[in-house]
Amino acid sequence: MTPTPRRLIVGISGASGIVYGLRLLEILRSVEIETHVVVSNAAKVTLALETDRKLADLQALADVWYQTNDIGAAISSGSFRTEGMIVCPCSMRTLAEIANGITGSLLPRAADVVLKERRRLVLVARETPLHLGHIRNMAAVTEMGAIVYPPVPAMYARPASIDEMIDHTVGRVLDLFGIDAGVVRRWREAPDEPGGEPNGV
Repeated sequence: MTPTPRRLIVGISGASGIVYGLRLLEILRSVEIETHVVVSNAAKVTLALETDRKLADLQALADVWYQTNDIGAAISSGSFRTEGMIVCPCSMRTLAEIANGITGSLLPRAADVVLKERRRLVLVARETPLHLGHIRNMAAVTEMGAIVYPPVPAMYARPASIDEMIDHTVGRVLDLFGIDAGVVRRWREAPDEPGGEPNGV
Protein backbone atom coordinates (compact mmCIF):
# COMPACT_ATOMS: atom_id res chain seq x y z
CA MET A 1 0.00 0.00 0.00
CA THR A 2 1.43 3.36 -1.04
CA PRO A 3 1.71 5.76 1.92
CA THR A 4 -0.25 9.00 1.69
CA PRO A 5 2.07 11.96 1.09
CA ARG A 6 2.03 14.88 3.51
CA ARG A 7 -0.63 17.12 1.99
CA LEU A 8 -1.84 20.56 2.93
CA ILE A 9 -4.67 22.52 1.40
CA VAL A 10 -3.83 26.19 0.93
CA GLY A 11 -6.61 28.67 0.31
CA ILE A 12 -5.84 32.24 -0.68
CA SER A 13 -8.65 34.77 -0.39
CA GLY A 14 -8.89 38.38 -1.48
CA ALA A 15 -7.68 40.05 1.71
CA SER A 16 -4.69 42.35 1.58
CA GLY A 17 -1.45 40.49 2.28
CA ILE A 18 -1.34 37.97 -0.54
CA VAL A 19 2.44 37.95 -0.10
CA TYR A 20 1.85 35.74 2.96
CA GLY A 21 0.18 33.13 0.77
CA LEU A 22 2.91 33.32 -1.86
CA ARG A 23 5.65 32.89 0.72
CA LEU A 24 3.77 30.04 2.38
CA LEU A 25 3.70 28.13 -0.90
CA GLU A 26 7.38 28.81 -1.53
CA ILE A 27 8.31 27.46 1.88
CA LEU A 28 6.09 24.40 1.54
CA ARG A 29 7.84 23.52 -1.71
CA SER A 30 11.19 23.67 0.08
CA VAL A 31 10.06 21.17 2.75
CA GLU A 32 8.39 18.83 0.25
CA ILE A 33 4.81 19.17 1.43
CA GLU A 34 2.29 18.43 -1.32
CA THR A 35 0.10 21.52 -1.73
CA HIS A 36 -3.47 21.60 -3.00
CA VAL A 37 -4.29 25.22 -3.78
CA VAL A 38 -7.52 27.10 -4.35
CA VAL A 39 -7.57 30.86 -4.91
CA SER A 40 -10.65 33.05 -4.79
CA ASN A 41 -11.51 35.39 -7.65
CA ALA A 42 -10.92 38.37 -5.36
CA ALA A 43 -7.42 37.06 -4.58
CA LYS A 44 -6.55 37.20 -8.27
CA VAL A 45 -7.36 40.93 -8.19
CA THR A 46 -5.27 41.39 -5.02
CA LEU A 47 -2.35 39.56 -6.66
CA ALA A 48 -2.32 42.14 -9.47
CA LEU A 49 -2.74 45.11 -7.11
CA GLU A 50 -0.14 44.15 -4.48
CA THR A 51 2.56 42.32 -6.46
CA ASP A 52 4.24 42.11 -9.84
CA ARG A 53 3.56 38.36 -9.95
CA LYS A 54 1.24 36.77 -12.49
CA LEU A 55 -1.38 34.14 -11.83
CA ALA A 56 0.83 31.65 -13.66
CA ASP A 57 3.59 32.33 -11.08
CA LEU A 58 1.18 31.48 -8.30
CA GLN A 59 -0.04 28.35 -10.08
CA ALA A 60 3.55 27.19 -10.55
CA LEU A 61 4.01 27.07 -6.76
CA ALA A 62 1.14 24.58 -6.33
CA ASP A 63 1.41 20.83 -6.70
CA VAL A 64 -2.31 20.68 -7.50
CA TRP A 65 -4.37 23.70 -8.56
CA TYR A 66 -8.16 23.93 -8.37
CA GLN A 67 -10.64 26.34 -9.88
CA THR A 68 -12.80 28.06 -7.30
CA ASN A 69 -16.01 26.73 -8.91
CA ASP A 70 -14.79 23.10 -8.95
CA ILE A 71 -17.10 21.78 -6.26
CA GLY A 72 -16.28 18.21 -7.35
CA ALA A 73 -12.57 18.66 -6.58
CA ALA A 74 -10.70 16.15 -4.43
CA ILE A 75 -10.44 18.63 -1.55
CA SER A 76 -14.23 18.92 -1.42
CA SER A 77 -14.45 15.40 0.02
CA GLY A 78 -13.50 14.21 3.48
CA SER A 79 -12.32 10.89 2.06
CA PHE A 80 -9.40 12.72 0.41
CA ARG A 81 -6.76 12.62 3.13
CA THR A 82 -4.90 15.80 4.09
CA GLU A 83 -3.28 17.15 7.24
CA GLY A 84 -5.56 20.17 7.13
CA MET A 85 -5.83 23.59 5.56
CA ILE A 86 -4.38 27.07 5.83
CA VAL A 87 -6.29 30.07 4.49
CA CYS A 88 -3.60 32.69 4.00
CA PRO A 89 -4.62 35.45 3.96
CA CYS A 90 -8.20 34.99 5.10
CA SER A 91 -10.63 37.80 4.33
CA MET A 92 -13.53 38.63 6.61
CA ARG A 93 -15.90 37.44 3.86
CA THR A 94 -14.22 34.03 3.74
CA LEU A 95 -14.14 33.87 7.54
CA ALA A 96 -17.87 34.63 7.62
CA GLU A 97 -18.61 31.94 5.03
CA ILE A 98 -16.69 29.35 7.03
CA ALA A 99 -18.26 30.43 10.33
CA ASN A 100 -21.76 30.10 8.89
CA GLY A 101 -21.28 26.98 6.75
CA ILE A 102 -21.75 28.83 3.45
CA THR A 103 -20.03 26.61 0.90
CA GLY A 104 -20.94 28.14 -2.46
CA SER A 105 -17.37 27.97 -3.76
CA LEU A 106 -14.50 25.56 -3.28
CA LEU A 107 -12.44 27.54 -0.77
CA PRO A 108 -15.06 27.63 2.03
CA ARG A 109 -16.22 24.13 1.03
CA ALA A 110 -12.71 22.73 1.54
CA ALA A 111 -12.48 24.50 4.90
CA ASP A 112 -15.86 23.08 5.90
CA VAL A 113 -14.65 19.58 5.04
CA VAL A 114 -11.50 20.05 7.14
CA LEU A 115 -13.65 21.07 10.11
CA LYS A 116 -16.09 18.19 9.79
CA GLU A 117 -13.23 15.71 9.56
CA ARG A 118 -11.68 17.24 12.71
CA ARG A 119 -8.50 18.21 10.88
CA ARG A 120 -6.54 21.38 11.57
CA LEU A 121 -7.78 24.60 9.98
CA VAL A 122 -5.74 27.79 10.39
CA LEU A 123 -7.17 31.11 9.24
CA VAL A 124 -4.63 33.91 8.78
CA ALA A 125 -7.29 36.57 9.30
CA ARG A 126 -6.31 39.92 7.82
CA GLU A 127 -8.41 42.91 8.89
CA THR A 128 -8.23 45.81 11.33
CA PRO A 129 -9.94 47.32 13.21
CA LEU A 130 -12.51 44.63 13.95
CA HIS A 131 -16.22 45.16 14.47
CA LEU A 132 -18.38 42.88 16.58
CA GLY A 133 -19.46 40.79 13.60
CA HIS A 134 -15.83 39.94 12.81
CA ILE A 135 -15.17 39.00 16.43
CA ARG A 136 -18.30 36.84 16.62
CA ASN A 137 -17.29 34.99 13.46
CA MET A 138 -13.82 34.43 14.89
CA ALA A 139 -15.38 33.05 18.06
CA ALA A 140 -17.66 30.80 16.00
CA VAL A 141 -14.85 29.23 13.94
CA THR A 142 -12.77 28.80 17.09
CA GLU A 143 -15.64 26.94 18.76
CA MET A 144 -15.82 24.75 15.63
CA GLY A 145 -12.16 23.82 15.99
CA ALA A 146 -10.32 26.30 13.76
CA ILE A 147 -7.39 28.46 14.80
CA VAL A 148 -7.53 32.17 14.01
CA TYR A 149 -4.01 33.46 13.41
CA PRO A 150 -3.78 37.19 12.60
CA PRO A 151 -0.42 38.01 10.93
CA VAL A 152 0.94 40.07 13.82
CA PRO A 153 4.69 40.81 13.56
CA ALA A 154 6.88 39.35 16.32
CA MET A 155 9.11 42.25 17.28
CA TYR A 156 11.07 40.22 19.85
CA ALA A 157 12.81 38.58 16.87
CA ARG A 158 14.12 42.02 15.87
CA PRO A 159 13.26 41.64 12.18
CA ALA A 160 15.55 43.56 9.84
CA SER A 161 13.12 43.53 6.91
CA ILE A 162 9.53 42.94 5.89
CA ASP A 163 10.64 39.63 4.40
CA GLU A 164 11.87 38.48 7.83
CA MET A 165 8.55 39.45 9.42
CA ILE A 166 6.65 37.52 6.76
CA ASP A 167 8.87 34.46 7.15
CA HIS A 168 8.43 34.47 10.92
CA THR A 169 4.64 34.65 10.65
CA VAL A 170 4.43 31.92 8.01
CA GLY A 171 6.87 29.77 9.95
CA ARG A 172 4.78 30.06 13.11
CA VAL A 173 1.67 29.08 11.15
CA LEU A 174 3.49 25.97 9.92
CA ASP A 175 4.51 25.20 13.52
CA LEU A 176 0.82 24.48 14.12
CA PHE A 177 1.17 21.53 11.72
CA GLY A 178 4.46 20.33 13.15
CA ILE A 179 6.39 21.65 10.15
CA ASP A 180 9.70 23.37 10.93
CA ALA A 181 10.89 25.17 7.81
CA GLY A 182 13.85 26.80 9.56
CA VAL A 183 12.54 30.35 9.11
CA VAL A 184 11.50 31.14 12.71
CA ARG A 185 13.87 32.93 15.09
CA ARG A 186 12.78 31.19 18.26
CA TRP A 187 12.71 32.82 21.68
CA ARG A 188 15.57 31.70 23.93
CA GLU A 189 16.51 28.70 21.79
CA ALA A 190 19.84 30.14 20.61
CA PRO A 191 22.15 31.90 23.12
CA ASP A 192 23.65 34.17 20.45
CA GLU A 193 20.31 35.63 19.36
CA PRO A 194 18.13 38.31 21.00
CA GLY A 195 16.30 36.90 23.99
CA GLY A 196 18.46 33.79 23.95
CA GLU A 197 20.75 34.56 26.87
CA PRO A 198 20.75 32.01 29.70
CA ASN A 199 18.44 33.02 32.53
CA GLY A 200 20.90 32.48 35.41
CA VAL A 201 20.63 28.70 35.30
